[in-house]
Amino acid sequence: MKHYTKETLRYVAIIILGFSIILASLFMKYKPVYAVTFAGKEQGIVKDIDDFKKQIDEEILNSNEEHLASVSLKEEPEYKLKLYERTSETSESDIIQIIKDENTNKVYKYYEVCLNDKATEYVETIEEAEEIVNKIKEEYNTDEIELDIQINEKYTLNKDEINTDSIEVATNVVETAAQEIKEDSEAISKINGIKVSVLPVSGVISSRYGESSSRRRSTHTGLDIACSTGTNIKVVASGTVTFASYNGSYGNLVKVDHGNGVETWYAHCSKIYAKVGQTVEAGDVIAAVGSTGNSTGPHLHFEIRIDGNTVNPQNYVY
Repeated sequence: MKHYTKETLRYVAIIILGFSIILASLFMKYKPVYAVTFAGKEQGIVKDIDDFKKQIDEEILNSNEEHLASVSLKEEPEYKLKLYERTSETSESDIIQIIKDENTNKVYKYYEVCLNDKATEYVETIEEAEEIVNKIKEEYNTDEIELDIQINEKYTLNKDEINTDSIEVATNVVETAAQEIKEDSEAISKINGIKVSVLPVSGVISSRYGESSSRRRSTHTGLDIACSTGTNIKVVASGTVTFASYNGSYGNLVKVDHGNGVETWYAHCSKIYAKVGQTVEAGDVIAAVGSTGNSTGPHLHFEIRIDGNTVNPQNYVY
């Protein structure tokens, strides 16, 4: 009995020794690694699962990529222990890049600043959007105009769709739009899209458009406003002076082209201050009231022409 027991132990010892030698040989030639699989494909090998998962968290799930609002994995990777030759290199960085490119759902966020229907600008951060809004509100808080300025969060799955501007550019665009809204609110009227911002003079209307008179061969082509000689005549809208000289029955006459086929005439002036080719802004003084030409007393003869045809000025002023 003792003989058989000794023999058995000897054989067991030999077997264990043999396995040990085999295992030692294997571990001398091979190393244990983890194959990473997702999307039905083995993507590479990593040395340590915990370290690799930590790398996924830091480089993908908690990435500080620009505009990134949220990110998640489409599929959780699977890990399988394998033996690879010791000369084999692990591929953590390559697998991370594949996950970024093929195995993530990314949502990007940016911010929209809207001002009425005049401007829509996109910026990267909420801080930039709020800075623009606060600046506009501060600049126009005393003006009696309605500014509907809003900040909207915008989301997209396609980063290439995002087209933001610098805060300087975005602020300038919104400020320009706010100024246009202010000017529109202050405008007396519009002629073919041209804003009329001021009256040419203050006075009493002495002759209306279309009236007949023994002093004229045809009906009246403008509006006469009686006022004192020397009263400043203001251009009603921005434009370019095209005529500034004496012109028969009109006397001293100034013509201003405002674009869009709109032209205004200022007649019977005592003095002309504007010059041909001069760019004028609404409210600029271009002449002085007088009684030159076919006139019976100091007044401004004011005409509005659209595409060369006279129209009733009282459709737009007075």
